[in-house]
Amino acid sequence: MTPGTTVVSGEHGTMELDLTALADWGRRFGASLTAPALVVLSGDLGSGKTTLVQAICRGCGVRESVTSPTFAIVHWYKGTRWPVFHLDLYRLESPADLTNVGWDDVLAAHAVVLVEWPERAGDAMPATHVVIRLEHVDGAPELRRLSW
Repeated sequence: MTPGTTVVSGEHGTMELDLTALADWGRRFGASLTAPALVVLSGDLGSGKTTLVQAICRGCGVRESVTSPTFAIVHWYKGTRWPVFHLDLYRLESPADLTNVGWDDVLAAHAVVLVEWPERAGDAMPATHVVIRLEHVDGAPELRRLSW
């Protein structure tokens, strides 16, 4: 697949993008979201999840600086249309820890909810959500494979 090539099947697709194109895609995706929405982002460390979250937040109208909530676990942002919650579950030891971060309240909010490391939520992750996967592209360190 050449960079920027899109393969789409139904509601699924795959693209290989550099970080600038990934941010552009994220802004457009964020602008298309309607609350309530739950979007989970998975991928290895350094694959671009937080970069993509920052772009999605821009698309949702967040004007403030968007940073990784690795240690805080949850960040809340005011978008122009609705709130955006960004959760990074990497540091959770078990799904039981979700109670301490207000998981149920976040999911009940009329908001866009972006979750990094969703597998840490286990069975607490609702069945209905959008899945985005980011991967490094072998032999092309400047590119990321985006799948949805």
